[in-house]
Amino acid sequence: MMYDVAAAASKGRRDYQEDAVAIDFPEREGRGFIVLADGMGGHQAGDIASRLVVSEIAEFLKDKLYEEEVNEGGIPEILKEATLAANASIASYVKRNRNVAGMGTTLVVPVLANGHLYWVSVGDSPLYVFDGEELRQVNEDHSLGPQIDLMVKSGMLDPEKGRNHPDRNCLTSVLMGSAIAKIDCNKPPLALRKGHIVIVSSDGLQFLTDEEIHKIVREHQNARSSDLVDALMTAVEKLDDPDQDNVSFAVIKVT
Repeated sequence: MMYDVAAAASKGRRDYQEDAVAIDFPEREGRGFIVLADGMGGHQAGDIASRLVVSEIAEFLKDKLYEEEVNEGGIPEILKEATLAANASIASYVKRNRNVAGMGTTLVVPVLANGHLYWVSVGDSPLYVFDGEELRQVNEDHSLGPQIDLMVKSGMLDPEKGRNHPDRNCLTSVLMGSAIAKIDCNKPPLALRKGHIVIVSSDGLQFLTDEEIHKIVREHQNARSSDLVDALMTAVEKLDDPDQDNVSFAVIKVT
């Protein structure tokens, strides 16, 4: 299979960018990956954490993912090893630089290999798949959002209070150099076919609702990835939200 890939990033209303992204889709390999991290811990620390993790994982995957002896069944283990190595790199950096203690980052890494989607994720950065009709988030959301939504569904919390709950974005798992509370690493992989669209993003894209994202994707499903990226970023900018977070995302169309 071939892939049409495009990406975009914006600082939103902030004066710094805590997101970092790496993309590697060598045509000869029939497989490729994206690494996206959304840093936390303030201007300097969040930026350092995300760039450190993205660099570590990208180099790890370039070294391991394309080896001839690696079959697709081994990809989830490679992704877990890369995640643990990146987490260790944060611990090592903080040990040498105490002024950034407490820094951390989310992580989401989709790998596409011969028509299948693998991923590893930690935190609340979403990974979407559009199958030609429906758009769904396929990775786990490691924040309090799902728990709050469950409280709303069970009648324990008013829907309006649930949507605006101040703790919705509190993370339940993150890379900080210490033990990782939760790692989402799918096995078996998700089968893809021509026309499927994969979107990997920081949570800044979720200033748009899932319904709004779905509508834009449907309208641009036959366009190039770059056109879909432009349409999504334009929609985010039109919100003109004073609290707009950094937003970084990439679109992969299976062609």
